[in-house]
Amino acid sequence: MRPLDDTLNPRQNHLIAALPTDVQERLLPNLELVHLPLGAVLYESGDTLCHAYFPVDCIISLLYVMENGASAEISVVGNEGLVGTALFMGGESTPSRAIVQSAGNSYRMAAQQFKTEFSRHSEMLMLLLRYTQALITQMAQTAVCNRHHSIDQQICRWLLLSLDRLPGNNLKMTQELIANMLGVRREGVTEAAGKLQKQGVISYQRGSITVLDRPKLEQLSCECYAVVKKETDRLLPGPS
Repeated sequence: MRPLDDTLNPRQNHLIAALPTDVQERLLPNLELVHLPLGAVLYESGDTLCHAYFPVDCIISLLYVMENGASAEISVVGNEGLVGTALFMGGESTPSRAIVQSAGNSYRMAAQQFKTEFSRHSEMLMLLLRYTQALITQMAQTAVCNRHHSIDQQICRWLLLSLDRLPGNNLKMTQELIANMLGVRREGVTEAAGKLQKQGVISYQRGSITVLDRPKLEQLSCECYAVVKKETDRLLPGPS
């Protein structure tokens, strides 16, 4: 088992950091730090959720999986949010799959304890409802983007959303994984990534993407990234 990084703390998740100190003190003893390797599945479609996850330096993708096995990403979650909204929305399960898109660490809380704390604190309730609104915006904009914009634009939007949810400017992922997330052919991702590398926007080595020119990446992205970012910034706190 990989050793956990002792420099991490729950307040590196923006939702936890935004809670009042007394609420944080109640939550912290119930949070468990776990390492999430690339490709790990946190839950499958229809599973009853056992934990809520608060990422600190990883990204978790929510995917919809078709009967034929094809899949497409509907949202990404990083240090701005949590995985497990179905728990406090009363659904207990969801038709999506949660898979680790970029390896790293997350804190998690047992489902029943999480529901108890959600019901106890009005500040936590309002914060998580605002987060859910931001998540719905991301899902809706992703659907629009996948329908109306080119693969090149989709990849730029996807890279920017991922960067916003991680510290630093490096993403640990493969082109095959990106293709699965976007629901497109790998050849399309390879071509688009090659264009970005030639323009000096990214540096790509197998399993690792480093963004070298973020302003240029934002210029090449479609409007969908700006829509999601504006709404997320409006509804949610940034880093402490």
